[in-house]
Amino acid sequence: MNLPEVVSREDWLAARVALLAEEKAFTKQRDALNTRRRELPMVLVDKPYAFTGDGGPAGLLELFEGRDQLVVYHIMYQPEWDAACPNCTGFVDDIGSQRGLQDANTTFALVSRAPYEKLAAYKADRGWEYPWYSSYGSDFNYDYHVTLDESVMPFSYNYRSKADWDLRPEADFIQTDQPFDLHGLSCFLRVGEQVYHTYSTYGRGPDAMTFTVTALDMTALGRQEPWEKPAGRSVDAADDHCH
Repeated sequence: MNLPEVVSREDWLAARVALLAEEKAFTKQRDALNTRRRELPMVLVDKPYAFTGDGGPAGLLELFEGRDQLVVYHIMYQPEWDAACPNCTGFVDDIGSQRGLQDANTTFALVSRAPYEKLAAYKADRGWEYPWYSSYGSDFNYDYHVTLDESVMPFSYNYRSKADWDLRPEADFIQTDQPFDLHGLSCFLRVGEQVYHTYSTYGRGPDAMTFTVTALDMTALGRQEPWEKPAGRSVDAADDHCH
């Protein structure tokens, strides 16, 4: 069960005000971190990547749809799969209107390694309206470290080598006997006809974009995942706790 302690309104208010001070400090830290992110240098993308989307073949420049910025979510969908990763699917299901991004001259797109025909069928089944491109046959997934294949390039995920991951207890998702895909998010900037890579994040990096987990983080039960603390939060037998 492990529900929160039941206290008076006065005691709750005191605890809430104390937490507010920490929240405000975190907000300022987040703003400073966002500034550091904007101050990152960028890299010219000079490789001619090839994609396939609803409009047929496209290069990376076409993914911008004429806007200045591009946010790509690398959704896990390997060529041999019949469906996209369930967690990635939930992430995309949670994405709302792109109107605000487009007003800020920014395009959002999905990219996966599976052939376009599979992506189009899955997109129609989910009712997604976001542009989704296949990078099948392209180096794009490999270069941005969401397809891991040591026969193509040295292993690197979330800026850690295979040796780094071998030292970490949560590395059971790492495979090395065959190519495999993971998820991530990359940002690009267009200056005229030139494209620059400005940012990529992996693992839990895209969490902040997800409405569901952000809302659940504000609740007493949280995301209800085993790694969270306090552990074992549940409303089972809550009547005994709350009366």
